[in-house]
Amino acid sequence: MPIPEEMPIVAAGILSHQGLARWWLALPICLLGVVSGDVVLYWIGRRWGERVLDWRVVRRVLTAPRAERLKQAYRQHAMKTVATARHVAGLRAAAFLTAGIARVPFWKFVLADAGAAAVSVPFAFALAYFFADQVGAILADVRRVERWLALAALIGLTGVVVVYVVRGNRRVPRTR
Repeated sequence: MPIPEEMPIVAAGILSHQGLARWWLALPICLLGVVSGDVVLYWIGRRWGERVLDWRVVRRVLTAPRAERLKQAYRQHAMKTVATARHVAGLRAAAFLTAGIARVPFWKFVLADAGAAAVSVPFAFALAYFFADQVGAILADVRRVERWLALAALIGLTGVVVVYVVRGNRRVPRTR
């Protein structure tokens, strides 16, 4: 099951801070995992080409207009596009599939992706490592916000039901 790559990076940073993992081992493993996942997406696009755009799961993240824009970007600036896509969470998978479809040379793809990952992965890891002590406070704040959001949703739902009932009563002619 695919998961956002930030989750294991943050988990590794927190585990390293708590002494349950060695940071000097966890960080390279995170880097290797991130680049490996990107290479898999690249090779799927390269192997199946345009046919991959017909897959339902791919159409959710890679619409035809987006694929055309990405292919054009790869023709003009392959390495810049890969490096930029690495930092955009919603575009990452679509961009790396399209890199394979557009036949970006593998060495360019890996060089740009690994270079960009060498910045973003240690940054996320370090944030998690150095702020691991704050996780409890952050989760408490999240729970408090969740309760307020649940209350707001309940009030909103009640309002919708009331409006629906009031409007429904106006439309039904009363018989005497």
